[in-house]
Amino acid sequence: GKGYLLLIHNLISERERATVVVMLSAISRRVLNSNVTVSRFSRYMSTIPSTMTAVVVREPGDASALLVEKDFPTPEMKPGGVIVKNEFAGINFIDTYHRKGLYPRDYPFVGGQEGGGIVASVSDEAAAQGIKEGDRVAYSVFGSYAEYTAVPAAKLLPVPDGVGIDVATSCVVQGLTAHYLTTSAHADLIKPGEWTLIHGVSGGTCQWAAQMAKLRGQKVIGTCAKGKRDIAEKLGCDELIVLDEVPGTSYEDYESVDVVARVMEITEGEGVKSVVDGIGKSTMDISINSLARRGIFISFGNASGAVPAFPVLRLIGKSAYVTRPKLLDYTTNREELVGRADEIFGWLMDGKLSVAVDTTFPLEQAAAGHEYLEAGKSKGKVLYTI
Repeated sequence: GKGYLLLIHNLISERERATVVVMLSAISRRVLNSNVTVSRFSRYMSTIPSTMTAVVVREPGDASALLVEKDFPTPEMKPGGVIVKNEFAGINFIDTYHRKGLYPRDYPFVGGQEGGGIVASVSDEAAAQGIKEGDRVAYSVFGSYAEYTAVPAAKLLPVPDGVGIDVATSCVVQGLTAHYLTTSAHADLIKPGEWTLIHGVSGGTCQWAAQMAKLRGQKVIGTCAKGKRDIAEKLGCDELIVLDEVPGTSYEDYESVDVVARVMEITEGEGVKSVVDGIGKSTMDISINSLARRGIFISFGNASGAVPAFPVLRLIGKSAYVTRPKLLDYTTNREELVGRADEIFGWLMDGKLSVAVDTTFPLEQAAAGHEYLEAGKSKGKVLYTI
């Protein structure tokens, strides 16, 4: 208090008094800055609970491995990031691969990698980029099967007013995957006016891919199951090869029709310049044998099982190419990510692209959502509502 300061004044010299004043001033500034930091943190987190509902995987397994936990810790906001209050989370086949352990993850983990909702809190760095609380966004990072997800600002996709958050969420993994498959993964080995074969066009990702290939000027042969022909016929494919269904699976019976013979008939013996194949084991031979000279086999999924190893000499017949791409390598920076998303959102708003949200499940029914997808029941995007 004042008595303490008077004692200091009487005991020390003028120079020493000046030094003390400087020291006290510095301490005051630190306290003030600390209070500001605490105040900012409190503002960011004041409306966000410390725990949340999340779907957690603690060990690999079937859909029953998805545990709905009501008191899972809410993620902390990191520098340069935001916290998103999720409204939807996308259910994708890659999520089932993570759940089963086909694509290993560290346990425990919150499922999902595709979400959309409202920005609930913003770091200083994200605010400097113009991101605000209340912004409508979609994103792809791990941990979307939850009420809240911590998302780096660089991973956020602003959702235009003309696009619903459910549709935008559908776009993030399936839409961006279809975009790179039809615009980049083929390495320009297919040109406008040339043929592409897309397996399973009535499924989620390849509904997008068939439409985008047409927008790129490619001629599309699509395969589909009889029970989903109505969906496939709306996509604008030039030719459809309709197959029997394999009950209880997400793919068609590729032995029910001689697909290679039909492809060669349609293309007058030339084959296709690219094959987009998310089926995997059941279609590998069909895909390779359907290629034209210097065509490319784009294998991006494992719905029927992983593609087995094969000798590269198999490709010599037509000097063919093969690639096993993934989305992260085609969205390596924010410019590439936003560029792809902007083109997709533009097509949606112009009515050039149709997106079917097939059904939704409450987050509390997490296992049912995976079972529905894996049983081949979906005719479009499947989402969790949160």
